[in-house]
Amino acid sequence: MTDFAATKALFHLPEGMIYLDGNSLGPLPLAAAERVRGVIADEWGEMLITGWNKAGWMEQPTRVGDRIGRLIGAEPGHVVMGDTLSIKVYQALASALEMRPERRVILSDSGNFPSDLYMAEGLIATLGRGLELRVVAPEDVAAHITDEVAVTLLTEVDYRTGRKHDMADLTARAHAAGALTIWDLAHSAGALPVDLAGCGADFAVGCTYKYINGGPGAPAFIYVAPRHADAARPALSGWLGHEAPFAFDTAYRPGTGVERMRVGTPPVLALAALEAALDIWDMTTMQDVRESSIALSERFLKGVEASCPMLTLASPRDAAQRGSQVSFRFENGYAAIQALIARGVIGDFRAPDIMRFGFTPLFIDETDVGSAINIIADVMNNQRWDKPEFKTRARVT
Repeated sequence: MTDFAATKALFHLPEGMIYLDGNSLGPLPLAAAERVRGVIADEWGEMLITGWNKAGWMEQPTRVGDRIGRLIGAEPGHVVMGDTLSIKVYQALASALEMRPERRVILSDSGNFPSDLYMAEGLIATLGRGLELRVVAPEDVAAHITDEVAVTLLTEVDYRTGRKHDMADLTARAHAAGALTIWDLAHSAGALPVDLAGCGADFAVGCTYKYINGGPGAPAFIYVAPRHADAARPALSGWLGHEAPFAFDTAYRPGTGVERMRVGTPPVLALAALEAALDIWDMTTMQDVRESSIALSERFLKGVEASCPMLTLASPRDAAQRGSQVSFRFENGYAAIQALIARGVIGDFRAPDIMRFGFTPLFIDETDVGSAINIIADVMNNQRWDKPEFKTRARVT
């Protein structure tokens, strides 16, 4: 069993703060600052451009990709890092659509993160061949997987409510209908066990700044199943996805396997911080994390419901049907979250009325949960959120 007290000691957690927002941005691993300082001073500073070879910078995206792959059930050598999640969505979607040229429908759901839908809309406009983005209610996805569908574009865990799709079931249904699958793991990777290989997923993408704790703007990842790795054509044919980048050919030739999904120069400093975060993941298993996160979130859910009748549960009540977050609806949710933040309980708000709280046992324990429940009860029952300073919207909510 994982010693979560030991993992908690490896994070910088400000005094007096209960951080229930690791589902949006993970806290700072203590080793990350020193790791980045070392790369700056010892590698960039002393090696300069020779660091690409001597320090292994060029191999970082695949080396780190394999470490991410362990958390998401991917086959070795089939995850690569780089760019942002939106870019990786675009790459996966463009490749999948090209592999099903006779079909016109991209199937997604209204619980998907808007950026995924925006990328689909933009790609449809660019391709201009009569493609359709079909968005249905999350619970209706299975019924809409038909022989019209080229690809399903789904986020496994709903960013607002935490509702969890059944990846294995929906992937099997898609394949039975002749469609391909893209899974966005933004709220899954580092939160719950994922078995891409076992489910037979075609493509997957995700970010590393949430549960994996890679830092703000940490690079995203893309997974391509082995059966597609040498067939999927990269729509963004960047020079580092070329078969021989330093041959400087004027014509593009895709690299082998998932390497072809590389685009531009690796973000070496960001990857160094991410590697430090992944060292903590070597101390645990996803099963241990999942069991502990369920225990913490169940205690939180019951405690808040018992003391705050004005809050309505937005997440599935069954822990097996949700990710590692609990969300409540409240008409004045934004102000309530700001009042909680002022008291040291950090959650966040998602329009129109969602108050979100994430549970990451790497740095959250039962004492934190108990204290958070007491503070939330005080803020809500005494309407401490009802002040002008808590109602002014900031740019980031």
